[in-house]
Amino acid sequence: MAAAGGDGGAGGSGLLADYAEAAVAVYSRMRREWSDCSDCGAALAARTLRDTATFGRRDALIVVVLALAWITARILATSHVFKPLAAKLRLRPQDVAKFPENAWKLVFYLGAWLYSGYLLFMRDYNFFSQPLSAFAGWYVGMEVPSDIHLAYMLQGSFYLHSVYGTLCLDTWRRDSPVMILHHIITLSLIGFSYAFRFHNIGLLVLFLHDTSDFLLEFTKVNVYLRHRGGGSERQRWVHARIADLGCAAFGSSWFVCRLYWFPLKVVHTTAVTVLAIIPGLPFYFLFNSLLIILTGMNVYWFSFIVAFVAKVLTGQMKEVDDLREFDVAERVSTGPEGGAAKQGERRSRAKRGEGKGEAQENGLQSGGGKKQQ
Repeated sequence: MAAAGGDGGAGGSGLLADYAEAAVAVYSRMRREWSDCSDCGAALAARTLRDTATFGRRDALIVVVLALAWITARILATSHVFKPLAAKLRLRPQDVAKFPENAWKLVFYLGAWLYSGYLLFMRDYNFFSQPLSAFAGWYVGMEVPSDIHLAYMLQGSFYLHSVYGTLCLDTWRRDSPVMILHHIITLSLIGFSYAFRFHNIGLLVLFLHDTSDFLLEFTKVNVYLRHRGGGSERQRWVHARIADLGCAAFGSSWFVCRLYWFPLKVVHTTAVTVLAIIPGLPFYFLFNSLLIILTGMNVYWFSFIVAFVAKVLTGQMKEVDDLREFDVAERVSTGPEGGAAKQGERRSRAKRGEGKGEAQENGLQSGGGKKQQ
C-alpha cells in the first residue's frame, strides 16, 4: 500500500487487504525471528541493554525536572488561569471542575502536534511518506538531532507528569487504569526508542497520536462553552456546531491516524521491513510488543467512539455532550488541596456503588493518549 505506507507499509489493494497483509506479515516475521533466536532471554536482553542503550543521567534528570515543572505549571495554571476563566465564562458547576483538565491538555497536545508536524513536514525529515527512512544510517549511540531531542524531553516529561495527573488530578473514570497503563507504555516506548536511537520513528508515533488528542480536548472545551451562562444564543449555537465538527474530526482522525496509518506505517515497518537494513534490531520483540499493545489500546478506546456514534444515530443522544458515563466520580477540586485521600475515598465509594449517582449518562468519551499519543 504505497499511498499509506510508503516504503515501509503493507501493499494491499484495499483497507481490509492492507490490514490482513500487514497482520500476517508482522505475525509471520516475529514468529520466525523468535524461532531463529537461539539465546533469547534475560541474558540477551541484559547484554543488548549494556551494549546498545544510550541514555545518560543528564537526560534522565532533564525528564524528571521537566515533569515536576509540568506538575507545578498545571497546578498554577488551574488555580490562576483556568478556574478564573471558567468562572468568568459562567460555565456550569459540573463543567467548572472539568474545564481546567481539558484546557491544560489542549494547550499541550496542540503545541506538541504543531511541533512534531513542523519537524515532519517543514524540515528535512520524510519519515511520514517513507517510514523506513527513519532507520536509514542508524547505528548504536548515534547523535539525536537537537530538534527531535527537544520533542523527546518534552513528551517524555509530560507523560511522566500524566501518571501523577491521572492518579491525583484528573477525574477518575472506568478506563483510568487503562489510561495509566497507556502512560506507562508510552513512557517505555519513548525511553526505549530514545535509548536505542529509534527516535525518528518515535517522532512519527508521537505525531499520529497527538492529532486525535488535541481534537478531543478542543471538542470538550467547546461542549462546555456551549452551556456557558451569559452568552448569546448565537454564541451557544456556534460552540455547539464547533463541538459537532470537532467530534467528527476527532473520530475520523482516531481511525485514520491510530488504526490505519499507525499499524501500517509504524508497526509494519518496525516489525518487518526494517530487518532488511538492520538485522538483529535491538530489543526487537519488546519494542514491537509495546507497539502492538498500544494498537490494542487504540482499538479499545475506538470502541467507545463507535458506541457514541451508535447512540447519536439511533436517537439515544440528541447532541454532542461531554460523555461522563465512564466517570466513576467527579473530582470537585483539581488543586493539590483535593489530595489523593479524597480521590481514594471517591474510588472506594464508587466501588461500593455509592458514586453512581454522580456519573452522567451522555456525551463525548475521554480517549487515550500517545498519547493518548
